[in-house]
Amino acid sequence: MANKIKEYILESSEELLKKTSWPSWGELQSSAIVVSIASLIIAFVVYLMDMSFQQVLNIFYTLR
Repeated sequence: MANKIKEYILESSEELLKKTSWPSWGELQSSAIVVSIASLIIAFVVYLMDMSFQQVLNIFYTLR
């Protein structure tokens, strides 16, 4: 059992160090900016939907 755990850790570290391609600092920054802008756009769309539904429900409840 201990040998399997040791083998797993060694293989995992080898894969992380030798087989994985890590992004450069510039690529990482670009990706972070894209994700941030997309998150803001999605948050704004959800906000608009929330306000729209609130208005529709207010009109619906005042009709009674």
